[in-house]
Amino acid sequence: MSAELSRSQTASELLRRSLLSGRVGHAYLFVGESMRRLEEVAIHLAQTVNCERPPVLGEGGLPAEPCLKCRSCVQIGHGRHQDVTWLRPENKLRIINVDQVRELGRVLSLRPGEARRKVAVIAGADRLNNQSANAFLKTLEEPPAGSILILLSTDPERMLETILSRCLRLSFASGQIQVEPDVAQWLGQFAELTRGKSPDLMDRYRLLVNLIQTLTRARESIENRLTEASPLRCYPDAEAAQKERWEDELSASVEAEYRRHRSEYLAGLLAWLRDIWVLSEGAEPALAFLPQLVTASQAVARRVTRADAAQNVNAIERTLRRLHTNAQEALVLEVGLLQLKL
Repeated sequence: MSAELSRSQTASELLRRSLLSGRVGHAYLFVGESMRRLEEVAIHLAQTVNCERPPVLGEGGLPAEPCLKCRSCVQIGHGRHQDVTWLRPENKLRIINVDQVRELGRVLSLRPGEARRKVAVIAGADRLNNQSANAFLKTLEEPPAGSILILLSTDPERMLETILSRCLRLSFASGQIQVEPDVAQWLGQFAELTRGKSPDLMDRYRLLVNLIQTLTRARESIENRLTEASPLRCYPDAEAAQKERWEDELSASVEAEYRRHRSEYLAGLLAWLRDIWVLSEGAEPALAFLPQLVTASQAVARRVTRADAAQNVNAIERTLRRLHTNAQEALVLEVGLLQLKL
């Protein structure tokens, strides 16, 4: 049965207590607002169950914490462990397809090469389509002995109930927006321009250029990191067909990771604009997620009409939807930012 765990206790604490008692589930569903945070937790769990020198042992001698220094912990942390498999959405539609799921089942059926447990992490489990979700159910219903499945989702409502019911669900939702440092820095620059006056056209274009340049650097960083961890680097003499498949998987992974990073920027901006909307209605902000933005939020809320504040929220929501189409990214961002009335 699916277990929605108590909000009075953090998911991290409950997971640690479970490990201390020697209980390790065969399938977990980690949900929350930030995919980056969910991936960090998944990596930590994979490191824990496969740590070679665990500093803390639970009942039955099972690891309860990772040392983070042994060969296994380091390899898992760098995404290079042969017994820890990651599944991410492929192609422009950002879907996890049935062939990926079948290959995962084949990999999990093999004996571990060096780890205590084989681990599979499905990043974006809500991107399983009907065909791949039904194929995945077979693995979920009869998981290979000694394997752990970790599903990550920021939108679990899109997942099949039959999958949800077979996973131990841990919610890492914070109740507020979690903003990464680079996103917070950009938002701070945005807010600074709006605090004293409504930003003019040149101000807006400077912010737009800054955002595009930041995203470009982020894509380059993602490409370098995922390329370094790709099997293409480890197996240069692989057959051409296999190398082509790895290249396609790498390209899809880079695109998925980049889109997630881009969405974090716009999600932060959207949350800030929602605060302004709430303030313009004379209510308390629903998400005071960055204290340094409060002064700017109040200034803009006094300046704009309630209708304009609502339209600002709608403009960024439309931008997020358009970015999931084949529309040109720079043009979509330009239209979205220039439509704001601040």
